[in-house]
Amino acid sequence: MSITQTFYNNLATQYDKLFLDWKATTREQAEILHKIFESNGFDNTAKILDCACGIGTQSIGIATLGYNVTASDISDGELVEAEKRAKENDVKICFKQADFCALSDTFTEKFDIVIAMDNALPHMLTSHDLELAIKSIVNQIENNGIFVASIRDYDSLLMEKPPYSPPYIHKTDKGQRVSFQTWVWNDDNYKLTQYIVDDEETLQVSKFECEYRATRREEMTKLLLAHGCSKVEWKFSDETGFYQPIVVARKE
Repeated sequence: MSITQTFYNNLATQYDKLFLDWKATTREQAEILHKIFESNGFDNTAKILDCACGIGTQSIGIATLGYNVTASDISDGELVEAEKRAKENDVKICFKQADFCALSDTFTEKFDIVIAMDNALPHMLTSHDLELAIKSIVNQIENNGIFVASIRDYDSLLMEKPPYSPPYIHKTDKGQRVSFQTWVWNDDNYKLTQYIVDDEETLQVSKFECEYRATRREEMTKLLLAHGCSKVEWKFSDETGFYQPIVVARKE
């Protein structure tokens, strides 16, 4: 099992603690994605694959808007959590376990839109692995379809290589939750440790470790153009309202 699978399997049941209100976040992010889809000529008849669905933060929200959603992830732990949450939110989503570096091993159909949100692609720790992922993803998109993904603003972060991320402090009815990350850099790669301090009825501290590669926008743009996309645009928070830069790539 890879470090990424272990990270998300262990984090799955606590992932929603990273948000003040996870359900509200699913609605907000679904509206952001819906606007991007509409501005690129799609409505809720589009077939969507969320190829890094996690616990369903995006896939459940967009399914609530009426989209036909298929969702996959490499983590079986997160898929269990996502399926439970889809039932709780009364939406039908086809969930599959799949590695987004080899989507054709799981899916024979192609999709109008493929998404990979929340910094999923920088789990590819080498340029070769990133290229494999992008080739796999673009191959699963219909002609004239789009790929939508978000990554951290590594172009800015690489200037200073900060040792930690600012904490999120969420006040609750029972106390507060604090989440933050520490980062240990090795060139463009870094080891991430996610801490969740749950100080509500009882104090609980959780720790999860993973690795990332700081992926520059230029590298991702070149790979998308080299592997079947004819147009690549980057959209930023001041335009979209999303917390990370979003790339929208149109397949020829």
